[in-house]
Amino acid sequence: MNDSSAPDALDYPKFINRERSLLEFNRRVLAQAKRDDIPLLERLKYLCISSSNMDEFFEVRLASLYEMSHEPNMRTKPDNANPNEVIDELSDVAHNIVQDQYATLNHILVPELQKEGIRFLRRTHWNDTQKSWINQFFKESLQPVFSAVGLDPSHPFPRVLNKSLNFIVSLEGKDAFGRSNGLAIVPVPRSLPRIIKLPDHATDGDNDFVFLSSILHAHVSELFPGMTVTGCYQFRLTRNTNLFIDEEEVEDIMSALRGELSSRDYGGAIRLEVADNCPPHLVEYLLDRFQLTRRALYQVHGPVNLHRLNAVPDMAQRPDLQFEPFTPKKLSKKLPPTKAFKLFTRQKKTDSIFEQIAAKDILLHHPYDSFAPVINFLKQAAKDPEVLAIRMTLYRTGEKSDIIKALERAAQNGKEVTAVVELRARFDEDNNITQAMKLQEAGAHVVYGVVGYKTHAKMIHVVRREAGKIKFYTHLGTGNYHHITTRFYTDFGLLTANQTIGEDVSKVFQQLTSLGDTKGLSKLLQSPFTLQSGMVERIQREADNARKGLPARIIAKMNGLEEEGVIEALYEASQAGVKIDLIIRGICSLRPGVPGLSENITVTSIIGRFLEHHRIYYFANHGKDPELFCSSADWMRRNLFSRVETCFPVLDHECFQQVYTEGLVIYLEDNIGAWQLQPDGCYKSVKELNPNLPDFSSQQSLIDKYNAN
Repeated sequence: MNDSSAPDALDYPKFINRERSLLEFNRRVLAQAKRDDIPLLERLKYLCISSSNMDEFFEVRLASLYEMSHEPNMRTKPDNANPNEVIDELSDVAHNIVQDQYATLNHILVPELQKEGIRFLRRTHWNDTQKSWINQFFKESLQPVFSAVGLDPSHPFPRVLNKSLNFIVSLEGKDAFGRSNGLAIVPVPRSLPRIIKLPDHATDGDNDFVFLSSILHAHVSELFPGMTVTGCYQFRLTRNTNLFIDEEEVEDIMSALRGELSSRDYGGAIRLEVADNCPPHLVEYLLDRFQLTRRALYQVHGPVNLHRLNAVPDMAQRPDLQFEPFTPKKLSKKLPPTKAFKLFTRQKKTDSIFEQIAAKDILLHHPYDSFAPVINFLKQAAKDPEVLAIRMTLYRTGEKSDIIKALERAAQNGKEVTAVVELRARFDEDNNITQAMKLQEAGAHVVYGVVGYKTHAKMIHVVRREAGKIKFYTHLGTGNYHHITTRFYTDFGLLTANQTIGEDVSKVFQQLTSLGDTKGLSKLLQSPFTLQSGMVERIQREADNARKGLPARIIAKMNGLEEEGVIEALYEASQAGVKIDLIIRGICSLRPGVPGLSENITVTSIIGRFLEHHRIYYFANHGKDPELFCSSADWMRRNLFSRVETCFPVLDHECFQQVYTEGLVIYLEDNIGAWQLQPDGCYKSVKELNPNLPDFSSQQSLIDKYNAN
């Protein structure tokens, strides 16, 4: 019998709005900044991350809703809501989060940092020595770079870059030509630091900082000689950064993207951030200038870009206020085999990565395992005389990438190198264009994926001749080939010589280059063809088993869930009695815990030191033949229908157990970084829900295990 206080299926809409769920995720990130069990400078970083997340929310997600709102019949997915109503609701939530961000900074972090000798000095508190140094710094390093714009018919309001720092200045008196302007704009070049650390000889503290905005406020009159400054107020504009390319019409997507990227910083205005002491008439002037309503106005008490505080931890040089350093485990033949972590147990000791993979599948768990074996895999392939071809997908690689260098070297060594470079990876477009050109110059064959479908799959395919026969060596992963993000994103990567998987991957690459039919894959599931249906079929199989009284269980871990077909299948499986545990870091449109709909489903979100990025799908399959998949794809509409993705089974028994334990089970025991989604769409910390349980952190447990081995 159900608790009378429990929610009924009719109490809530069946689906949670995607963007609302995204904002709830950012609440959880911000909550990390308030936890006194996290090192203080790491808490400051979490505040910065929440600020950066909000920027992306406005310039991408809210911007998309504004685009939808211009079409009268458009509805949001999967909740089928009116875009304008969603925008109103989200604006209220976003204002609340931004207010909480500044309260966290001003009332929690700044006082605690000050106790640790890390001070942000207000200009009203500068002593004579500090004033003297700051004055000299302004004259030598700042004033020559500023270009103040007095507003008049020949000096129109300047174009404001997306997310740039600007000041609106009110003036009295006449300029050099005898005219009264009244207003000026001071754009701040992005090359200038937003926070300046005072040198030891200029202050009595070890870590004293001043904001660039404070320095400008103190010296702004020097930019307008002969006039009187009556007010100076910082503001920042967030613009729509979505790119608009008709891929069916353009002949060269690289050239089209270059043209779009040049205008990205000047998209439509979405949000205006203004200092909270800015007079109402100037606020209205700015809103009118950018054609924004007061709904888009965010008046803040502090720097308009909190993300710039991210520079403080490195400048402060206080390792005692940060996480203890963690060094990923490297591939070593000298590592003793352990029951929990048999990474590279080999009967034959060898330096050849190919012999090691041929002997047994190698599973890498980043960031606990080093990414170096993947780079070494490519480096050895580049110089190995038996390697005939290397094929690779590239979504995000970062600058100065060893991956790119290895592919260039392989092409220069005469290997057949094919790189599928996704030019449309959001915010990495410019870097990917640069990398694609470098690979082309080295002699690699570069393609840009499939028109209308982003190539998001993570695959390396090495074709090698051994004893006169062709053998495939493959790397498949859940995360990007990016040397920086692999240090703090959790991902699995599989190195395998399984010939069937290799043949499947070969077919996918053939499809990406020739656009021909893959003619059926034996082991892999692939978007946009078989992945969604393959997942739904397995969910339905678990439901059928539950109805027959057979063991039935689903555990899935991903970044986001909002595809309607998958959610409906999960609801049906829940009603059939399948126990379903979902570990979803971010967006979740499924509503758990509703009797008659989803009472057998739990949704947990883990927020910790590392960004949870695995995609893992486990199906009990009547308990006798369980299946476990890793994938580059979330259960999102875009991943399942609008991208090229791969989902691969983990076939090796030891690798299976490692993924199951380290990627799924251990997270269900977490009560430190874990939050549980409630039927109303809000999240509660597991610690709050179960205060008497002993503390357990999944990430710290993995750090401890890998350090011990």
